[in-house]
Amino acid sequence: MIVKVQGGGKVYANTGSCSDVVSYLQHEDAERLQAGLTPEPFFNQEQDRISPKEVTDKIDNNRKGLKAKEAKFYVITVAPSREELRKMGATKEEQATAMKEYIRTEVMPKYAEGFNKGLKADDLEFYGKIHFERHEKDGEDLHAHIIVSHKTKNNGKSISPMTNHTGKKNTGAAQGGFNRKEWYSSCEKAFDKRFKNERDIKESFEYKNAMKNGTPKEMQEQINRAIQQERQREQQIRQQQEQRVTQAVKTEKRDNKVKQKL
Repeated sequence: MIVKVQGGGKVYANTGSCSDVVSYLQHEDAERLQAGLTPEPFFNQEQDRISPKEVTDKIDNNRKGLKAKEAKFYVITVAPSREELRKMGATKEEQATAMKEYIRTEVMPKYAEGFNKGLKADDLEFYGKIHFERHEKDGEDLHAHIIVSHKTKNNGKSISPMTNHTGKKNTGAAQGGFNRKEWYSSCEKAFDKRFKNERDIKESFEYKNAMKNGTPKEMQEQINRAIQQERQREQQIRQQQEQRVTQAVKTEKRDNKVKQKL
């Protein structure tokens, strides 16, 4: 599962209008039309069909008080692995529907909560777009991009996921910062719970992040979690084998009784 925030650069330039990003996110529409398929429209927390013009107007007019060089919006990418996609549905249509609901009920609510300002997903000015293919890779990997305003609805509070202040010691005067690592991890855990996905500890964000950036203590904690999970799996396998043997013995005894009666 990849959940990340982007902004800046050539593709996701975000200090001006979002029109170029909105246009870029429509690159799959023409291909789907040519293939006789319906293009996937933009969506938000409440609506499934929103025009590109409305997306641009809403984001571009929600920037009051932001400086010229400040980010006006950010782009969130949500990209499940192929194994995770199978948990979301058997068809692309089922996966797309599940993705929207996952974004509405898990990703964006947790994004809002992450600022510690009492915000909810309904307070966010955001617009999502489902893509069915990743052109930089072979195959078809459904994923989503979400344009989210730097400010809450109606030019409300200024919120930046790039702010590293988290209210902890030595983080300065900024309040209500955003902890991206906690957000990534919470989205992953919510996915597993929602779609009944039994994730290997070694494939979790917490494990990978600890191995890459953690202290020796944090690394050891994750290694211990992985060992414990492996032991639990081995125990489950043994129990299943014992149950099969027990059932086979019962079946054999029953069959022998039937033969004796005959």
